[in-house]
Amino acid sequence: MAATRLLMRRLRDILRLKYESGLAHRAIAQACTVGLGTVSSVLARATAAGLTWPLPDGLDDATLEARLFARPANPAVDRTVPEWAHLHQELKRPGVTLQLLWTEYRAAHPTGYAYSHFCDRYRRWARVLKP
Repeated sequence: MAATRLLMRRLRDILRLKYESGLAHRAIAQACTVGLGTVSSVLARATAAGLTWPLPDGLDDATLEARLFARPANPAVDRTVPEWAHLHQELKRPGVTLQLLWTEYRAAHPTGYAYSHFCDRYRRWARVLKP
């Protein structure tokens, strides 16, 4: 069962009780009738978003929600595609395996493809070769 979002009024109450009244997390959870984990999560999100009490003037519910529940941006990942034709020729040499080629690939590109994805992509590329 998916968790439901708290009402903005309750989020504001949690922030107010923590920063204005200085209550402990358990006391806030009891006063707002939410779980202790919920209080901790909301306060951690507020700290990460740089929110303090009193909230800035003009901070409406939509903006508050966007700041508290913003998704982190995905950093750009180096997904350099290997030169499959060169790898295919290397595999014909004795003692060369896909594991060895992948190890060399990962040494050059630490955030590159994982082994299983590397093998899948190579096999997909090799499938279209003419016999």
